[in-house]
Amino acid sequence: MEQVILVNENDEPIGTMEKMAAHHGAHLHRAISVFITDTQGRWLLQQRTMDKYHSKGKWSNASCSHPAPGEATSAAAHRRLMQEMGLATELTGLFIFKYKAELENNLTEHEIDHVFVGVTDLPPHPNPEEVMAYRYLGFDDLKKEIEAHPDAFSAWFKLIYEEVQQHIDTLGK
Repeated sequence: MEQVILVNENDEPIGTMEKMAAHHGAHLHRAISVFITDTQGRWLLQQRTMDKYHSKGKWSNASCSHPAPGEATSAAAHRRLMQEMGLATELTGLFIFKYKAELENNLTEHEIDHVFVGVTDLPPHPNPEEVMAYRYLGFDDLKKEIEAHPDAFSAWFKLIYEEVQQHIDTLGK
C-alpha cells in the first residue's frame, strides 16, 4: 500500500499514512505537482485515466503525486514525470502552497503541494495506466478553456495555473 508523508502546517513531517486513508480522513500530507512547457510556451496537459481514484477524466498538469516516505520532493517530481509521461527533463522548484478540496467518492485533497516546472520539446510517452490523453495548449487558450469548462480540470490545477504562469514569466525574464 502506498504511503504518504503526513505534515504539519509548516510542512514538517509528523508521520506516514496509507494514501487512501489520508484522502478519506482529509489528513494534511505532502504532494508534488509538475508543470511542463515546450520552448514555444505551450503547456503539456494530461487527461487523467478513468481508473484514477479521483478526478477521473479531468485535465491537469503533466504529473502530480506524493513523495514516498524519505523521498525528496524533487526526486518524487522527476520519478512521477517519468512514470506518468515518460519524460525526463530538468525541473525547477517554483513555490509551495496549501489547499483543501472536496472530491468525489468522499475523498479530500488536503495537501502542501511542492510545484515544479520544466521545459522540453521531447515528445511525451504517456503511461496508459495513468494518462488517457495529452495535448499542448498556450496559456491564453488554456485560461479561456478553464473559464468555459471549469469542471473539465482538476481542482488543484485550477487553483494554481495562473500563479505557475506568473513564475514562468518571471523565470523567462
